[in-house]
Amino acid sequence: MLPGDSLVDKIFEEGIKGASAVIVVLSKFSVQKPWVKEELNAAFVKRINSGSKLIPIIIDDCNVPEVLKHTFWEHIPNTSSYDENLKRIVSSVFGITDKPPLGSPPPYVQSLVKTIGSLNRIDSLILKLSCEYAIENGSDFIEPDVIFRSDQIPGILKEELEESLEMLEREGDINITHLVGVAFCPYQITTSGFRSYAEACVPDYQERIASVISAIVNEGLMDSDAIKVRLNENETMVAHILALLRDQGHIRLAELIGGISRIVNVSPALKRMLRG
Repeated sequence: MLPGDSLVDKIFEEGIKGASAVIVVLSKFSVQKPWVKEELNAAFVKRINSGSKLIPIIIDDCNVPEVLKHTFWEHIPNTSSYDENLKRIVSSVFGITDKPPLGSPPPYVQSLVKTIGSLNRIDSLILKLSCEYAIENGSDFIEPDVIFRSDQIPGILKEELEESLEMLEREGDINITHLVGVAFCPYQITTSGFRSYAEACVPDYQERIASVISAIVNEGLMDSDAIKVRLNENETMVAHILALLRDQGHIRLAELIGGISRIVNVSPALKRMLRG
């Protein structure tokens, strides 16, 4: 840095902005410094936006900032001897690992033949299991502790499940009911999330949509229970298709007692869709 250079430009625009890894050394004194707080905030935002590594190093018993509490940090208890710590830090910066090569993927990953949309394999698996559970039990409201037991999907880590649920919510596939002090909160599958699953995993999905539309337009069936009985269709699938048609503006729905949806208006566009 030269005399007259802007601290903000040099630190944030030329320094942190172009960094592939940011090392934050935290101590009782540094965590109170305003510039450290600003640099930490910028580094964390960059990590979220562009995937750069943020590596916290703790050199005493300071209070770890909230923004770092869910990030693994390197603790150096003795600043006079830290060779092993330095080795791990450098390895993290360059992505080097001394772990043996991974073997075959666990059965729960192998069982998933294809991914769903832009999701990775584990996220696709979690969404697939959630939707299949909803179909089987007639509800799109999911309790993670019920369906993601280790005996059902052996090999999945709690950290993987937690990360996957966060990603699914970020993608708009589920809505999590966030509860204080609960590790895995209940969530509801969104209409778009179920649609992504069905398009990838239900071979006759489009035909089932067409059948529901026909039952509405040609047979005048105006509630979800009547459609379910007439088509011998799954309750969750009927509810999903009606919600999909509602979101597309083709019908209006009213919720009745007992979880039954009543169609109160059918658009001309839906009738033309059937003719087409």
